[in-house]
Amino acid sequence: MLRFGTDGVRGMANAELTPELALALGRAAARVLGGDHFAVGRDTRRSGPLLEAALSAGLASEGADVTLLGVAPTPEVAWWSAQQDAPAAMVSASHNPFPDNGIKLFAAGGRKLSDEVEARLEAELSHLMSEGPTGSAPTGADVGRIIPAGDDHAGYAAAVVATLEGRRLDGLRAVVDCANGSASVVAPGVLAGLGLDVEVLCDQPDGVNINAGCGSTHPETLARTVVERGADVGVAFDGDADRVMLVDATGEIVDGDQIIAVCARDRHDRGVLPGDSVVVTVMTNLGFRLGMEKAGITVVETAVGDRYVLEALESQGLALGGEQSGHVIFRDLCTTGDGLLTAVQALDVVVRAGRPLAELAAAAMTRLPQVLRSVRVARRDPAIVDRLAPLIAEVEARLGPEGRVLVRPSGTEPLIRVMAEAPSEAEAEAAVSELVAAVDGDGH
Repeated sequence: MLRFGTDGVRGMANAELTPELALALGRAAARVLGGDHFAVGRDTRRSGPLLEAALSAGLASEGADVTLLGVAPTPEVAWWSAQQDAPAAMVSASHNPFPDNGIKLFAAGGRKLSDEVEARLEAELSHLMSEGPTGSAPTGADVGRIIPAGDDHAGYAAAVVATLEGRRLDGLRAVVDCANGSASVVAPGVLAGLGLDVEVLCDQPDGVNINAGCGSTHPETLARTVVERGADVGVAFDGDADRVMLVDATGEIVDGDQIIAVCARDRHDRGVLPGDSVVVTVMTNLGFRLGMEKAGITVVETAVGDRYVLEALESQGLALGGEQSGHVIFRDLCTTGDGLLTAVQALDVVVRAGRPLAELAAAAMTRLPQVLRSVRVARRDPAIVDRLAPLIAEVEARLGPEGRVLVRPSGTEPLIRVMAEAPSEAEAEAAVSELVAAVDGDGH
């Protein structure tokens, strides 16, 4: 049975993530998270309606009413949860390939689940899958209703716009890549409504083209189009629009590290960065840390995963953090990572500063050479990192104080991530190649 990773349950739809599992997860969520009202959103995958129906049936069978949000960004589902103070679920595998799907859950208030709640959910789910429902089930008028909400994203869109406090983004030309995913239904309208001259790519989802050579994991076409059109900026979302990458006018990628650095410097300069601190993960580029140190901003480091960034933000009363992947959290403005909100906030800095994105990014940090590869293994096995520890230490020692090595298992896929930073690209590449060969030999 699938277990919770860093971002819910995820696997190949109808093989690992089956309707039976989704039905049981709906029942378990209703029992563990409580409440008599849930919302369910989904991205544009063909398997989305299948799993949405099964999950919703499980929730309704336990007596919970279910509002179907249809295709919606994950942050919109979290926003609904916060507005209604009710639990919610998103059917999505985010940036994963089309055949995969997933289910992520929010506690009432739009918050990620704690480890303790996830453990209770796993236990209840395991019980339901092995023994089936026990006790008396609701009948008659006590059975939950499933209620389509219609294609209405106005409330969420208005909430994103409101974060600018009346400011606009007039004067910028942007190319926007919606990854044929959830961003398609709301992002172009919001950005155009704020005054951007918008050209939209990959906003025609057909059920199988989500993330296919597009979006935040494949920004090459976007970068080329930005240069060809003479645009000021490119915006690339992932499949469920909870992360974003930007492209400057020269076609260079501006990743999550740089976006956070630009926004952190801006907030610091305006005196609105709580604690003069930002929260990032161990994957964040060493250049980010050096840039923040130069600006007088403290860097708080966590394990990989937005939930850990969120926990640090909340426990320390901070407001800004995120990941290199473009998963950025403005905790004072929302409860989770939000690609559209992040794009709006970053472009607001560009407009107010009157400077190109490339210039702002360069001023905020200098990205050191970093090579990252993912090695597919036969199964998820975190112990592989422990077995390779002596070699990892040896490679890192050779790189010296200006280099860094990180080897970690993916929280959502049977992959080992291997990363190295070094004074030169060649040194980083050599270090990664050596470690990848070792991982490949151990994992197969």
